Amino acid sequence: MAALPTFSSACSLPRSLPVPPARSRRSGFRCGSIFGDNEDYYVDEPESAGDGFFFSGGKYSDGPSRSDEWFAQGKMVKAYPVYGGKGKAKDPVFGLTLGAGSQSEADLFRWFCVEAGSSLNPKVILVHGFPSQAYSYRKVLPVLSEDHHAIAFDWLGFGFSDKPQPRYGFDYTLDEYVSALGSLVDVLVPDKFSLVVQGYFSPVVLKYASCHQEKLTDLVLINPPLMENHVKLPSSLALFSNFLLGLIISQDPLSASDRALTSCGPYMMKEEDAMVYRRPYLTSGSSGFALNALSGAMKKELKAYVEAMRTTLASETWKTRTTICWGMRDRWLKYDGVEEFCKASNHKLVELAMAGHHVQEDSGEELGRIISQIISKRK
Repeated sequence: MAALPTFSSACSLPRSLPVPPARSRRSGFRCGSIFGDNEDYYVDEPESAGDGFFFSGGKYSDGPSRSDEWFAQGKMVKAYPVYGGKGKAKDPVFGLTLGAGSQSEADLFRWFCVEAGSSLNPKVILVHGFPSQAYSYRKVLPVLSEDHHAIAFDWLGFGFSDKPQPRYGFDYTLDEYVSALGSLVDVLVPDKFSLVVQGYFSPVVLKYASCHQEKLTDLVLINPPLMENHVKLPSSLALFSNFLLGLIISQDPLSASDRALTSCGPYMMKEEDAMVYRRPYLTSGSSGFALNALSGAMKKELKAYVEAMRTTLASETWKTRTTICWGMRDRWLKYDGVEEFCKASNHKLVELAMAGHHVQEDSGEELGRIISQIISKRK
């Protein structure tokens, strides 16, 4: 039996520079097109050329959109150093140089973060699942903001955060995500805080948390891959890990965003919300490349990470108060065994009868109230 990954490797993480001011809406999204460096475009205009070989852009909005409104609520934060200096990122199949949207800056990656509530209140960080965005917490943030300072962010490769081409600054391995999270947390929250994470990024966050229990007040896991039958990605996500088929499918904004999101639960998504999730794939081929790379990493590494998470949560050294919230209509992860594991490990379990895998999307206000009650109660 292969040895489980040790969580000690995440304990030494790079520190980052202070938070810079937010980028302007125009300059922050200006990219070079595939037709030459002299032909620039803006991805927030009604017509865009795209920045990758596979997706050439198209008309997706006639004016201000919900995506614009969401972006206006947040800010860009720099954290986690860009490694190496391997030149301009290129298309993985044809070797064409990608546009600025797929290129990394020379120093630190840019993360999109949205905050709600007074900075004087207790801190809680909300971590979205795979594949998703911080936008999924839009209904949770107002509820938590009443008594807490809540922060949601887009992972590298998702939403408005940087999407470096694999092998040109970030390779999308799970260990890299652990270290990157530590770097971001050091910038966002200098003191104690609570962590909330949903779905397949739960083992990544747990690995970080296992080395930093002294910083945590509470951990809330939402439909995490917890059981032995959770270690394989569902087919709707696993297909992205196929090199050629995955590259093709991930360049389709419908397949790569809202179709993947709605395949795991009982509800359809409103068009205005679906457009927010599609937007990264409409405006840059780099979003699809990131999805391919992370799907491949999940396929290889998820089993070991899930086993390590189970071991940690069941160990006597795990002291952080932990709650597992479970959407009972999850089509990806079976509920069998979850209740028994929580009882055996002495972790609180909260069931949400009407929610699917992405609980914050399906029952955002209810989840917000539950999280607020959990992290407000002190023993």
